[in-house]
Amino acid sequence: MLILQSYDYVLFDGAFGTYYSKKYHSEQPCELACIEYPERVLEIHQEYIEAGAMAIKTNTFAANTISLKKDFSSVREIITQAWKLANQAIANQKVFVFADIGPIFTEDDSIDELYQIADLFLSLGANYFLLETAQDDSVFRLAGYIKQKHPDAFVITSFAVDQDGYTRKGIPLKKLAAQSKNWDIDAFGLNCMCGPSHLLQIVSELTVSKPLSVMPNSGYPLSVNGRTLFIDNETYFADKMVQMYQQGVKILGGCCGTTPNHIKTVAKYLQKTNISTEIPRITIKDETPQAESVKNPFAEKLNHNQKVIAVELDPPFDANYSHIQEAAPILKEAGADAITIADSPLARARASSFMMAAKIQREVGIPTIPHFTCRDQNMIGLKSILVGGNIESIHNVLVVTGDPVPADNRREIKGVFSTNSYHLIEYIQTLNQDIFQSNPYFIGGALNVNSKRFEFELKRALKKQEMGVRFFLTQPIYSEDAIENLKLAKQTLSVKILAGFMPIVSHRNAVFLNNEVAGIDIPEKIVSQMEGKESECVQQISLDYCMDLVSKIGHDCDGYYLMTPLKKYQMIVELIKRIK
Repeated sequence: MLILQSYDYVLFDGAFGTYYSKKYHSEQPCELACIEYPERVLEIHQEYIEAGAMAIKTNTFAANTISLKKDFSSVREIITQAWKLANQAIANQKVFVFADIGPIFTEDDSIDELYQIADLFLSLGANYFLLETAQDDSVFRLAGYIKQKHPDAFVITSFAVDQDGYTRKGIPLKKLAAQSKNWDIDAFGLNCMCGPSHLLQIVSELTVSKPLSVMPNSGYPLSVNGRTLFIDNETYFADKMVQMYQQGVKILGGCCGTTPNHIKTVAKYLQKTNISTEIPRITIKDETPQAESVKNPFAEKLNHNQKVIAVELDPPFDANYSHIQEAAPILKEAGADAITIADSPLARARASSFMMAAKIQREVGIPTIPHFTCRDQNMIGLKSILVGGNIESIHNVLVVTGDPVPADNRREIKGVFSTNSYHLIEYIQTLNQDIFQSNPYFIGGALNVNSKRFEFELKRALKKQEMGVRFFLTQPIYSEDAIENLKLAKQTLSVKILAGFMPIVSHRNAVFLNNEVAGIDIPEKIVSQMEGKESECVQQISLDYCMDLVSKIGHDCDGYYLMTPLKKYQMIVELIKRIK
């Protein structure tokens, strides 16, 4: 396809969805209009062509079963009609019709359906494809599939990134741009999420071996009475698009908030631009200052094969943190190498794990490991916490999915879970290679050695290791089965493992843990020994049992993860002394 060889630039149309909503005062997905109001779809295509668009997109961005909540036979009908309407709109004019395929936002991203959609477009005769608003490198495989089926197809892979250059999945654009050279695509693109000014800045710092496509939003929207509104800024938008063209961008267009007036103004401005001027090639600009590397005592000890002891303290429910103030220095003196801080365990709000970790580290001078769940924050919040922690010289983090919100609270409290532990680990590792280069996070993960299906748990651990985990903290060990699972994990995994222990403070505590806390399995013979005993006697039985298990582990761990039961930190001090 000689589309780029034939023209100095290719100007696409602008938004369909936001323009449809504005023009027809409709909140329904615009893709449904292909069947219900085909004349509206045709009219919008024709408006963009009359405005000067050299290429239009089919009205199919969200034409999938998840977005439209329809079966695939209905989706097939919508896509087929959208294809016919777009081709009817060009009416033999020299305008390209691009099959528009957007992402499917589900846990597995419904990759199979995207391939079905691509096959449908190919069967309809599509030669040009825009795979837009992509979040990760799976779009390259979809592009490769299309090129395999139709080697002469022209395929643009276009990513949506924030102002910092990261997709919603936390993948940096620089990484995706570097990967693009290894794939058979015809252009590498950016669209959505950002306005033209921010995308211009990103483009100016980007290196890419493929022709570049940029389709920004018109700007950043306002929410008025529940409606999303964009300002009219055609002149400003057009000026920025000309600057992108002068940066070497060959394919230009608009995304959310843009209208035929935006495209008309861009077309007029581009015609006035001196196209004979040599356009500079986009080059690498790596201006990230290289800060001096910061030492991480906890990681250094593990990496030098020293057995470490990490002690968990629970943050308070209120502003009184005196138990942590009291316990942390004593635990340090006893020989703890790090303090870990849970992140609102059992989904009950507590003080921020990162804030408490920073305070302990600053006041006590001991390394800390805040736990970090996916439950309570979207990607914006997660990154904000990570950046703040890095500024506070937090070096370590334990990534966990997080306990689910109890069923009786779900009406008032919603778990966010905009990502999972795998993607969060991968995201932090990506940040380590970018903005945290001088102070990278030493990433930990959780390992449930009490799992009844430990082979499945081990597969999860291997995947976490692959994503960037450098150490694991296990659930509390109480049984021989857990020890055997720990040994298997040590043989299988190549990263460090800290064996978890949590002393029991009373018979009642043991019964509660066995019956109400998932992942804990205390042998009945130990629970029976504690029945009817005074608390002090129970604690000695518990400490003796912990040490018996420690002696059986031997070289099958790289340290110990001691969980403080019910603020009884003196039990942990005693356990540290015995281990030492």
